[in-house]
Amino acid sequence: MTHAEQTPHPWRTTPLFWLPVLLALVITGWISRYGIQDMVHHWDVWKEYNYGYLIPVITLFLIWQRRFELAHMPFRGSVWGVVGIAFGLAMYFAGTLATVYPVVQYGFVVILMGIALSVMGWPAFRLIWVPLAFLFFMIPLPGVVYAGLSAELQLLSSEIGVWITRRLGVAVYLSGNVIDLGIYKLQVAEACSGLRYLFPLMSLSFIVAYIFKGRFWKKALLFLSSIPITIFMNSFRIGVIGVLVDYWGISQAEGFLHFFEGWVVFMACIAILIGEMAILSRIGADGKGGLYETFRLDVPEKIPRSAVTNRRAVTRLHLPILVLLGAGLFGSAILGQREDVVPQRLTFAEFPLVVGPWHGTADRMAEIYLKQLKLSDYILADYAAPGAGTVNFYVSYYATQKPGDAAHTPRTCIPGGGWEIKKITQVAVPGVEIYGQPLRVNRVLIKKGGITQLVYYWFQEQGRLLTNEYAVKWYLFWDGLTRHRTDGALVRLTMFVPRGGDVGAADRTLQSFAHDFAPILSKYIPD
Repeated sequence: MTHAEQTPHPWRTTPLFWLPVLLALVITGWISRYGIQDMVHHWDVWKEYNYGYLIPVITLFLIWQRRFELAHMPFRGSVWGVVGIAFGLAMYFAGTLATVYPVVQYGFVVILMGIALSVMGWPAFRLIWVPLAFLFFMIPLPGVVYAGLSAELQLLSSEIGVWITRRLGVAVYLSGNVIDLGIYKLQVAEACSGLRYLFPLMSLSFIVAYIFKGRFWKKALLFLSSIPITIFMNSFRIGVIGVLVDYWGISQAEGFLHFFEGWVVFMACIAILIGEMAILSRIGADGKGGLYETFRLDVPEKIPRSAVTNRRAVTRLHLPILVLLGAGLFGSAILGQREDVVPQRLTFAEFPLVVGPWHGTADRMAEIYLKQLKLSDYILADYAAPGAGTVNFYVSYYATQKPGDAAHTPRTCIPGGGWEIKKITQVAVPGVEIYGQPLRVNRVLIKKGGITQLVYYWFQEQGRLLTNEYAVKWYLFWDGLTRHRTDGALVRLTMFVPRGGDVGAADRTLQSFAHDFAPILSKYIPD
């Protein structure tokens, strides 16, 4: 901020100025309420996101810290803020139609930033845009992104952890994410991927970089270094646990001790970050003050009550902000009341339990899972054929799909059940067509303990056969917008692979099953 942008006398903000802003915030919160509820639910349930409650509090504190400077800044407003609000509303509608809550949540933050820019203008907005951007850290990752990132970190942490264990003199063998110590076998589960360290540490390092008084490259290094610090320290924890288990037994990797080890490692990550700050504070021409000077929180000056003040006037953009958000509120109400077109179909209660050589036994899901999945119809059955083994057949059908009520991808559900995804590829099923299209499936090899399964799955969405979860979301958005339809289904085939058995034989069985069942699926999942 330059001295030319400051005024000698502080500005006094009247209730008339803030009332439209407060109304805009209330409308924004109401429009985004379901996305906010989902976000808070993640903070409650997912340990990786427990820190989310602190993000808004820290943001408000950092804005409050700049209050003296803000008080001496004129608020001129900026039309680009209105553009930002419009973009945030577009994200809300796209996320709602595509049933992707994180997009709705990102749109919520974008709208907040747009309101601030619209009211304050660029000079004042530059003082608080970083604290506002910090709000993005409270938003959970989309499930598919989270699952992919977790799987990659599990594998990387396992490899580095085993390397550390060997350096500490313990013989160990790594198979996927299973660490074989001979007597004991340790599985690096999803909870040990390091994301429980990575997300809060990245959030912390972002704030550290913001407060740190130094050149940009130092700030960037502080923030980006949180990633390798987390990966290495999580791997170090895995390696040390391997050594402890080898010497003192499996209890070293269980219960309170396991939990305590996690906290020790996280505190060590923070200590490394502080050490990095101390080193950077003494490097270069701007590094003469030491850690205290470079990481000192400035206390805002108080404005004397007797000070002569200027009076802020309502900007020309207050009304356009409310009009635009009012239109968004109206649109969200229409979207909430809109009834999707639901095509005629046969229910899965009518699905045959005898198809060619396959004889099935229907099963029922527990009520707790039905409440969680919120599906419209489903079939869960085990089919067996002479000499072919047993195939678990599952189809979840949704007559309408909304955020929170949509087909769940096995990419996220499989790890949630404690299974490790060993390999996932997309393959064509020879000679099988649905809706006149050749069938391609996601082929997933999964393992838990000594049990191996082969899974085929795909999505059937209004005449389309899809294997890419992002494509599913895109077509949900597009079809909801153009056809007023959001119906669709997940089809999953699962088969156990005997210990030491031929995975190729399981492939042939699932392909044979798909060949026999494909012709009748379209009656239950309409195009």
